[in-house]
Amino acid sequence: MSLPPKDAKIFVAGHAGLIGSALVRCLNKAGYTNLVIRSRQQLELQNADQVTAFFEAEKPQYVLLAAGRVGGILENQTLPADFINENLAIALNVLRAAHQADVKRLILFGSSCMYPKETAQPMPEEALLSGHPEPTSLPYAIAKLAGVHLCLAYNRQYGEQRFIPVIPNSAYGPNDNFDPKSGHVLSALMARFHQAKLDGADTVTLWGSGTPRREFIHADDIAAACLMLLRNDLPQLSLPLNLGSGADISIRELAETMKRVVGYEGELDWDSTKPDGALRKLLDSSRLRQLGWQSQISFEDGLRDTYDWYRQQ
Repeated sequence: MSLPPKDAKIFVAGHAGLIGSALVRCLNKAGYTNLVIRSRQQLELQNADQVTAFFEAEKPQYVLLAAGRVGGILENQTLPADFINENLAIALNVLRAAHQADVKRLILFGSSCMYPKETAQPMPEEALLSGHPEPTSLPYAIAKLAGVHLCLAYNRQYGEQRFIPVIPNSAYGPNDNFDPKSGHVLSALMARFHQAKLDGADTVTLWGSGTPRREFIHADDIAAACLMLLRNDLPQLSLPLNLGSGADISIRELAETMKRVVGYEGELDWDSTKPDGALRKLLDSSRLRQLGWQSQISFEDGLRDTYDWYRQQ
């Protein structure tokens, strides 16, 4: 496998977040010594002039675009304009500047919420745009779809395959957002069960019926896949690429496993008046597996690793 040289200049956008921090860990472990990272105070990716000036000055050879506005159902419903504005602006600014700077390869992260609410399971990449996405996260999904198709448009117009969009399923791990109001379901549940354990609460009330199924993937598995996609000897790819663990569980099973990992001994109360979201979101990741990648971190091991990190914070 022909990976970039260890001194290759790699810009990790969103380095402090869930996927970005996993990318930094993975690259450091692999011996990469020339990582470029910037805080939001140092570089506002929504500002086109700042992004252009940064790329002209730094000239990164590789870009991992993990920055963006993310959140759960509640925050998507409360701040839809913020979700579409921020994610569209980041994709437009970074891809334009990366193209102008002749970046060798850029990886952009889509989202499984881009897929139609009702589609075949597991979801193949061909199912994108074959129906309406889940309404609870539609503005975010539209922004992510735009980013994916911006990558494909650059590749098609310039006859290259420099921009690679990947579609991870529900990611989790260290540096996730554990705010019960704005976090995704796994991290929000972990925080709520931990607090309930500390408080000695008799019950924890959860949204929905518990029947929807979700596929979870540890951020370190995502990072390992992305490192492979920086190879200089990649074959011509069918893009985008789904990036999932290959297995899903119900939200009820997630809650029961989380109870066990956290050590919470109370009862679960399901509020069926609250929305469930899409009934199932399992990705068909066979395109990526054919390149030699496979998820390595089991779900319960990943949960325990994440909870150990969370407690230490």
